[in-house]
Amino acid sequence: MASVTGERRRRGIYILPALFTTGNLFFGFYALVEAINGRLFESAVGLILAGFCDLLDGRIARLTNTTSQFGGEYDSLADMVSFGLAPSIMLYSWALQPFGKLGWLASFLYAACAALRLARFNVQTETDERRYFVGLSTPGGAAVVCTSILFFRDVGDNPAFRQFYVPLIIMMLALLMVSNVRYRSFKQFDFGSPLAPWVLLVLVAGIVVVAAAPAKTLFIMAVSYAASGPLEALIFMRRRRRARAVERLRAVEGGAGPPSP
Repeated sequence: MASVTGERRRRGIYILPALFTTGNLFFGFYALVEAINGRLFESAVGLILAGFCDLLDGRIARLTNTTSQFGGEYDSLADMVSFGLAPSIMLYSWALQPFGKLGWLASFLYAACAALRLARFNVQTETDERRYFVGLSTPGGAAVVCTSILFFRDVGDNPAFRQFYVPLIIMMLALLMVSNVRYRSFKQFDFGSPLAPWVLLVLVAGIVVVAAAPAKTLFIMAVSYAASGPLEALIFMRRRRRARAVERLRAVEGGAGPPSP
């Protein structure tokens, strides 16, 4: 009897992450429908809720030790709807319709790059460092899309600027998603570390700032994260060049001559 109860309890634990993944899919589908209907504010809010569900399903699966191949595949399919198709239709409804065929092709480019990003993530899950993502994550790209809509709705929407801005971010986000640029994943943060109280304090301060000016703050956070990967890559390249220059200088000073290329 105890074993049967334990098995039911175990199945219930496995269902919990799947429920959040289903929530991700539900809000992503809602965002897609609202984007088709031209209700972009509601669509952006739906996408943000999908992002919260996506953030929680993986965390809960790891905390309860219920990660599985089924859960990973289900999560990727939900992500394709929420962070691949929904943002691409949002961008098309927001600014790309006047471009006709070129507009929907640009929208398709975003969706295709999101699909490639998710497929590569599934293949590389076992080999990648857990501290980093290779390429901008699809939720990260979708965050830039939905916060852009909220930001320009808040500060004043200029159709001419919008039709310049949207193709630009499509190209940037599409390239970043399929690139080899590394992004911090924040999956292995240790809440028992000495820095944990300070990080929690920063999070609380961030929540206060978001509550005071949600559209502007979320937009700045999303764009900052999207830009963090290329910036870190440039900093790493500069440090590596300096290290090589120091090595060459030491070799020359030591009389060994410059190292062979």
